[in-house]
Amino acid sequence: MTIEDAETGAEATPGTMAETRAEAKARVKAERPHIPIWQETLILLVIAVVLAVVLKAFFVQAFYIPSESMEPGLVKNDRILVQKVSYWGGGSPDRGDVVVFEDPGSWLPASDAAGPANPVTKALAKIGLFPTGGHLVKRVIGVAGDTIVCCDEQGRLSVNGVVVDEKDYARPGKIDQHECLGPMTGNCDWTVGPVPKGTVFVMGDNRQNSADSTVHMCVAGETECSENPYVDVDLVVGKVFALVWPLSRFGHVSGADAFDKVPDAK
Repeated sequence: MTIEDAETGAEATPGTMAETRAEAKARVKAERPHIPIWQETLILLVIAVVLAVVLKAFFVQAFYIPSESMEPGLVKNDRILVQKVSYWGGGSPDRGDVVVFEDPGSWLPASDAAGPANPVTKALAKIGLFPTGGHLVKRVIGVAGDTIVCCDEQGRLSVNGVVVDEKDYARPGKIDQHECLGPMTGNCDWTVGPVPKGTVFVMGDNRQNSADSTVHMCVAGETECSENPYVDVDLVVGKVFALVWPLSRFGHVSGADAFDKVPDAK
């Protein structure tokens, strides 16, 4: 028996010690301030919004496919996720990347540029939880310095003199009953480039139904054209990496390896 036990006139048994500890824990718990459920819910909501804003600003953002221009891979109204990390630190899009970019200027019809209509979806779009409008989704065909030629006898594009085989993802159009992977100009015989520094040349995978760079370039014999088929790299939001809706087609979206053998521009 300890001196303290002697002074109190009682022996401390394991049972009484256990009870004392339990009582102490209960007392501490009772003394803690209780936060109402509504306050906890509000705090969690604020944290979720802050995280969503941070994710949208730096990492990932949701978008939707506004047209048939990226078929067959991406279909109108598909929901996609775009990651921004690849273009950090001065990085820029590569040939074959599927990218989302801001409208360079009247590329989109007013209906697609408007974005979400009701207040709830507008608010969600602001924090990155709902797809925004005013953006396009295309594939990068040429980067700074590249020259693109349409087309060879099989209707294939060439970049810097190297034929690119896009049969795995692109849907060709037809010119005079011949398949062509660049027919939005109305012919299969055009050349564009060199692509200016700080810009990219983009095309939709559905080559006969895509308001892309080919629509905005000038070709031989045209008198009315914008002469600006390029997209500033600064307008590129990021690279598409996932298709998230519909769930039946959920999966990873990657760039094309068809451009692997294309040399850098001289």
